[in-house]
Amino acid sequence: MTATSTTNDVDRGAILAALASRERPPRPNALSTSLTFGWRALLKIRHVPEQLFDVTIFPIMFTLMFTFLFGGALAGSVEGYVQFLLPGILVQTVVMITMYTGTTLRTDLEKGVFDRFRSLPIWRPSPLVGMLLGDAARFSLASLIICLLGLIIGWRPEGGFTGVVLGVLLTLVFSFSIGWVWTFISLIVRSANAVMGVSMMVIMPLTFVSNIFVDPSTMPGWLQAFVNANPISHLVTAVRDLMGGTPVGIELAMTLIYSVALVIIFGSLTMWRYRDAK
Repeated sequence: MTATSTTNDVDRGAILAALASRERPPRPNALSTSLTFGWRALLKIRHVPEQLFDVTIFPIMFTLMFTFLFGGALAGSVEGYVQFLLPGILVQTVVMITMYTGTTLRTDLEKGVFDRFRSLPIWRPSPLVGMLLGDAARFSLASLIICLLGLIIGWRPEGGFTGVVLGVLLTLVFSFSIGWVWTFISLIVRSANAVMGVSMMVIMPLTFVSNIFVDPSTMPGWLQAFVNANPISHLVTAVRDLMGGTPVGIELAMTLIYSVALVIIFGSLTMWRYRDAK
């Protein structure tokens, strides 16, 4: 037996002894892996700060544009209109920003990043859930910007701080739910541009044909039927009630039902498609 082989046997024995003397680390749970991927989504902003444009410039532009364009014509003054508009513009801005969830996922899929994630011994949905959790932090920033800007231009929520926080939380819950729609779309189309195009075709009618900008009672009867059934309208009404300090009606329950249904339906479809996505 040579000296080299003896050394290799000793090294091998030392390695095996070291491995045998240590307990195998526990498998990470679903919460920890989801939070880890959520943190990954936030770290990407440090390398690509342009990702913050949609949650900073976009909310400011929408709030100022619609307030000063329609305020005088619809309510007689900007101060009067902003009380009605701001909860709706909050919902519209945050919900429209969720489209970028799908484009981000499609880009990662095209780069092969999720092929590696699927091979890891982790809870399978955690990369997707973590991505949505990371986006929720971005949506919170957009909500904060809109509320602060609204206070500057004359918005005075009667529901106080608590009502505003509850309204924002409800918006974030619905946005997290609708994010599953875009993740599913990103798994069935072939490019990030296609995800954006399909998402726009879905979200534009939902947000603009709603009660965000005007009272549905001023609309034709056939249009009122769509607006009143629109989940965005239920969300906007619930947020207005919470922020305005008025009693919350059935719209809150309807919004939560829509949110749960979106997660169940599109979350299941997403995971079914995610197993074979390329």
